[in-house]
Amino acid sequence: MTNNISLNVEDLTVHYGTPTGDILAVNGVSFNVEKGEALGLVGESGCGKSTAAYGILRLVQHPGKILGGKIVVDGIETNNLNEEEFRKLRATKLALIPQGAMNSLNPTMRVFGQIKDQIQTHEGKQNPSELKDRIEDLLKKVGLPARISRMFPHELSGGMKQRVCIAIGIALHPSLVIADESTSALDVIVQRIVAQTLSHVQKEMGVSMIMIGHDMGLMAQMVDRVAVMYAGNLVEISKTKELFKNPAHPYSKILIESIPSIKEKKPLKLVEGITHDPRKPPPGCIFQLRCPMVESKCKEVQPELKQNNNDSHVACHLAN
Repeated sequence: MTNNISLNVEDLTVHYGTPTGDILAVNGVSFNVEKGEALGLVGESGCGKSTAAYGILRLVQHPGKILGGKIVVDGIETNNLNEEEFRKLRATKLALIPQGAMNSLNPTMRVFGQIKDQIQTHEGKQNPSELKDRIEDLLKKVGLPARISRMFPHELSGGMKQRVCIAIGIALHPSLVIADESTSALDVIVQRIVAQTLSHVQKEMGVSMIMIGHDMGLMAQMVDRVAVMYAGNLVEISKTKELFKNPAHPYSKILIESIPSIKEKKPLKLVEGITHDPRKPPPGCIFQLRCPMVESKCKEVQPELKQNNNDSHVACHLAN
């Protein structure tokens, strides 16, 4: 692995146990994120995007279980770390900006106390004056005035809460930030503000970022590369411009065609049909039941994620 790689994920596998068999939530996913790069992780709800992120962070809760995978962060192979060592790595190297700021902040604590806890948990007791300046500087980075530090979460709007979560996430200057649908449940204008805040912070601090979501329009504006997930599997990874100009996987193409256009009136493209039973994926391609281009080979042989004739990697027999 080169020195330019911030995160390398190999064969990450996460299942959810049920009385009738395991749900294959993340099925052998592999990708990397370069230093300073923003990678978008997209797909329909339930495709495994957030589970993959929580697998990287070792935050998968019961009945979920991480069955395999190799995670390397800034050259540190996390498989060799025990829980206490990994807890120290979390937030200092890897940070999560969670989905749903309304449920992520402690309603009984002021903003100052919540950011202070994040810092002092990992760095120990701080000089009060320096800590105050540091917290106010963090709030300034995310576009919030210093007075916000004295407020409780219920006194803040949804967008303000989300930006407080961003401030907590970047408080320890991590090398990689995972933003898990950080703009969902917000109105369009506030979504834009939060997205711009994330982009500004990422560029100003030079951190790597994984942006998780299903807003393809937002991804087109914010990330350098896009990784497309379907039913727990990566089906395409490509540079953003290339993906939107020339998607190689049928699922990627349908996702892009589902974006409303103000330039022309046309019916929105939908992914027809239903996905397979997540406990029992079919032999061959996992997208075969919904693919408009399916052929006999697709039902027999599972395609590997391989480099296409351009910069993208795609898992499709019919690419090209």
